[in-house]
Amino acid sequence: MSWKCTSFRRTTRNKREGKNMIDKSKSLMKSFVSILAVFALMITFSFQQVNAAEKIRWKVQSTFNTGWPALGDPVARLADTLDKATDGRIKLKVYEPGKILPPLEISPSISKGDLPAAYNYMAYDQGRIPAAVLFAAVPFGMEPWEYAAWWFEGEGSKLANEIYNKQNIKVLLCSTIGPETAGWYRNPITSLDDLKGLKIRFSGLGGMVLNEIGASATLMAGGEIFAALEKGTLDATEYSMPAIDEVLGFHKITKFNLFPGWHQVSTSTHFMVNLDLWKKMGAADQALFEMACTAAAMRAITTGEFLQGKQIASFPSKGVTAARLPDSVLRELQKVSAKVMAEQSAKDADFKKVWNSQQAFMKEYDVWQKWGYLPRNF
Repeated sequence: MSWKCTSFRRTTRNKREGKNMIDKSKSLMKSFVSILAVFALMITFSFQQVNAAEKIRWKVQSTFNTGWPALGDPVARLADTLDKATDGRIKLKVYEPGKILPPLEISPSISKGDLPAAYNYMAYDQGRIPAAVLFAAVPFGMEPWEYAAWWFEGEGSKLANEIYNKQNIKVLLCSTIGPETAGWYRNPITSLDDLKGLKIRFSGLGGMVLNEIGASATLMAGGEIFAALEKGTLDATEYSMPAIDEVLGFHKITKFNLFPGWHQVSTSTHFMVNLDLWKKMGAADQALFEMACTAAAMRAITTGEFLQGKQIASFPSKGVTAARLPDSVLRELQKVSAKVMAEQSAKDADFKKVWNSQQAFMKEYDVWQKWGYLPRNF
């Protein structure tokens, strides 16, 4: 065979092999493009589905005016945070008190799914769920940072959700603030006898304590209190911290503001979500709500603590006298409070369980507080 023939056959074979390789490459490229196209379609469809599922538009009923610092504005802060963090994917439309439902109807509505969520003061559920009040405010109970420690690190969140999950509700702590005042009075209070027969607006367990000593305590919405004081329907009232009471105008009628707020050493408000809705949310969105509520609760503490000293300092210019309840009165109130707590524990197993948990933590925390912090007269 000549060199030319051999060379020709090699050249021909190489051309065929080259053509085959090109054909295979084209085939592989077509397959790769087809696979990419399929994946692109799948991803596009998947994102469309996820975006549709994750878009949240909820009506949220608040039990407190969103303009009230520390007490009411945390839910507005929550809504704003979620809106910005998700670029508008999660929007909460917050309604002022009573715009959708009155306070006592909020939890039942969430439970049934008629209302998706609320910023709710759990003491309003005391009639249906006796233990609920313990998550809101307790006489001679925990200070706000102490309550937050019990809620997040102790049994607080676990116990609240054990109770409320039975009602088809998920609960998140969204605000905890410092003590209320002991109330606004027309005259000084120097003994328990001065409280007897008083028609006074007092909520929750504190109201039960006052009823035990002979006062006539009633629960009344914040917006109704001023008119009741003006008409004489009420002799006295408590409601919240001085900066919030100022907005409600109690100082215009009652000139004695008493301290300390023995009946509400801290006040906690929670974000409630229909449990079915909560379970349908992705883990990422659940984490967003949890983080945003925790941040709102932290800001509630700082806002509340920031404002009160300045408010009390302004009392003399308004003709208001700030006065402390005598220690003897506080000790008597503490004894009556212990009696009320024991009675409520005997009536309801959940109340007893939660109260025992709080007492156990307060006992532990008291050791740290006594050793770790300066005495308050320093």
